[in-house]
Amino acid sequence: MAVKVLVVDDSSFFRRRVSEILEKDAGIEVIDFAVNGQEAVEKASKLRPDVITMDVEMPVLDGISAVKKIMQSNPTPILMFSSLTREGASATLDALDAGAVDFLPKKFEDIARNSEEATRALQTKVKEIGRKRVSRFTRPMATTKP
Repeated sequence: MAVKVLVVDDSSFFRRRVSEILEKDAGIEVIDFAVNGQEAVEKASKLRPDVITMDVEMPVLDGISAVKKIMQSNPTPILMFSSLTREGASATLDALDAGAVDFLPKKFEDIARNSEEATRALQTKVKEIGRKRVSRFTRPMATTKP
């Protein structure tokens, strides 16, 4: 059974590119697109994707706010993309804290030696997180000392 993906980005070029890369893998199916965070929240509820790829910076509702809303209503594994998203960057930490399960830089080719390697990296990451079942109760609770 293919991993169903909702691709969310305000850039039509990036939505198309991510979709093309993902659909090269028979185990992945892009089921729809959203152009802003609010549309992502609505489509996540309606379509129930296995994975959502999400840009951080978007109009109407930004990606981090959209992640928070999705995790409250329809917990779904979310892979964040951003030109700001680098390990240790505040956008990365905010996205992960909001409930995203992983991230890639928006120019994910930067992390690979060639385009085939970048394609495989994205496909593998989507399939891996697509197997995860996310719940708003799966995040570790902070413990307080008596």
